[in-house]
Amino acid sequence: MHHGLKLPKSGDLDFLSLGALVYRLDPGIVPFRKANTCQIHVSGGEFNVAANLADCFRLRTGIATAMVDYPIGDLVAERVRAMGVRSFYKHFAHDGVTGPNIATVFSDRGFGVRAPVVFYNRSNEAGAQLKPGDFDWPAIFAHGVRWFHSGGIFAALSATTPEVIIEGMRAAKKAGAVVSFDLNFRAKLWSISGGLKRANETIRRIMENVDVLVGNEEDLQNGLGIPGPEVAAKSKLDPSAFFGMIDRVVQQYPQVKIVATTLREVHSTNRHMWGAVAWVGGKTHVSLTCELDVHDRVGGGDGFASGFFYGLLTGQSPEEALKLGWAHGALLTTYPGDTTMATLEQVQAFAKGGSARIQR
Repeated sequence: MHHGLKLPKSGDLDFLSLGALVYRLDPGIVPFRKANTCQIHVSGGEFNVAANLADCFRLRTGIATAMVDYPIGDLVAERVRAMGVRSFYKHFAHDGVTGPNIATVFSDRGFGVRAPVVFYNRSNEAGAQLKPGDFDWPAIFAHGVRWFHSGGIFAALSATTPEVIIEGMRAAKKAGAVVSFDLNFRAKLWSISGGLKRANETIRRIMENVDVLVGNEEDLQNGLGIPGPEVAAKSKLDPSAFFGMIDRVVQQYPQVKIVATTLREVHSTNRHMWGAVAWVGGKTHVSLTCELDVHDRVGGGDGFASGFFYGLLTGQSPEEALKLGWAHGALLTTYPGDTTMATLEQVQAFAKGGSARIQR
């Protein structure tokens, strides 16, 4: 293997995520204080990767998550089915007034010099109530799962969600699946549940089970408590700071085979420079960079992770896997919403150096 992972060759599912589903209200470029219409996007840091792998990359994927039995739950479940993701739900009854609820994310897109703004209503969230024992992991893994994934957003939701992650990861390891974790550090979420100290303590326990880690320089510092680089990077596209921290990560977690992330330099809300890097079994890999005209930046990192994972799941070299992740993440920022609208052929063409010339 190019990457050192012991990937099962087959399984009923290629990929299984564990996390909370949310619905995102998106008024476009209008700030919420002046909004009168919104689009609804079904999302979730962990779900997005499974959805992208199913819809664009044509793999068999699933999501283990909370589902609330009320009309918003029906809407969310319909979108999960539409993306081709198999569901493993822990159902919660809604009391008609206070919940429990599927969380709401509010996110306008900003424009030009005006940055996007993201805030939440995660009050009485069903996903935060998930606890060990809610999923029958032996039954879920019985027919084979090749890859298991979760992330830092779900870990931050409550005292019990990290325990569910650890329970799922241990079951995945027992079943022979590769385990990945996206640090996805969100300061707003951790600040209401113990701050950096709890984040570090929680994520370190999770990391004991992780083979593949996704996270940028700030994620490594905030999520793992890894000291920052001694020499600052020349720009956001300079991978030296990221690679300079990898030795410290692997020293603490020697079982980690791969660490990868995106590089993004923001010139304005709608104009970014985009790249990606990966450390695979001691070797470093750096993608090309491209200039993005961004329509909606939310989900770009999950787009990268799904393309990168697809490359690894299909036996491609680390270089090719990185190109696919870089290409898919770039394309995802050109669509509204958090999940993909790209086709595999479009991703492959862009990864090979495709352009925006009209396709006739």
